Amino acid sequence: MSRPSALRRPPYALPVGACAAALLLLTACGDTSGNAAHKDPAARAGATATAGVAGPPAEGARKRAAPAPHAPVVRPREIPALGPRTRAGIPASSKQVFVVTGDDYDSSLSTAVLYTRDNPALGWLPVTARWPAHNALNGWTDEHWENDLRTPVGVYGLTYAGGLFEPPETAFPYDRNPAFVASGEGFDGEPLEGSFDYVVAIDYNRTPGVTPLDPERPLGQERGGGIWIHVDHGGPTQGCISLPLDRMRELLSTLDPAKNPVVVMGDAEALER
Repeated sequence: MSRPSALRRPPYALPVGACAAALLLLTACGDTSGNAAHKDPAARAGATATAGVAGPPAEGARKRAAPAPHAPVVRPREIPALGPRTRAGIPASSKQVFVVTGDDYDSSLSTAVLYTRDNPALGWLPVTARWPAHNALNGWTDEHWENDLRTPVGVYGLTYAGGLFEPPETAFPYDRNPAFVASGEGFDGEPLEGSFDYVVAIDYNRTPGVTPLDPERPLGQERGGGIWIHVDHGGPTQGCISLPLDRMRELLSTLDPAKNPVVVMGDAEALER
């Protein structure tokens, strides 16, 4: 005889406490969507992308996005403290410029620097230190006249040298001549002897390419002449530029007629024009 239905046992079921324990166990060990993402960066990135948030760009994309480097712009160097008008007076063919800058319009003190332009892309570069120099007793002038005791402002060729002594090794045309003799005293009472041991003729009111002793004055005698760069005697000149003896030797050894050298000279204010 079968047992009454009231006595039948229900289907197998865990107690309430056991169910809670089982649920905790599943959460800790079987949640592949949560812990896998923490352990696997690729899965984490995938989950982020699935959520609609952009992930980090790929390495190739970062490289493509980088801007191309720009080459620096190198401008040719200009000779400092020369204005546009003065620069315009320098011949395009000149690769050597001897710049003589007077302290003031009425001053007999100046400084000198030799520049070269061997590489047009680099422009003008100094090849000497800043040398002390003298100019005429009364300073400078834009219009030189004989015996005004001023040095003419401007850009002039340098085409011939000479002197009492044998020159240092140089490619520059040189006239060694016993006529290069100076005597007497300068404006400060200093002896002039030795002033013409070395000279470089400045092509103001003279024929370029001939000895500094040439007497011809194309502009007329009243416009003066015989403007040279010569050995300094320790005081103002009558119209020339003077440099210490060693600097004269250095200048002669550096000047190159193939570079069409010129002198740019004047007071600082005039050269800035």
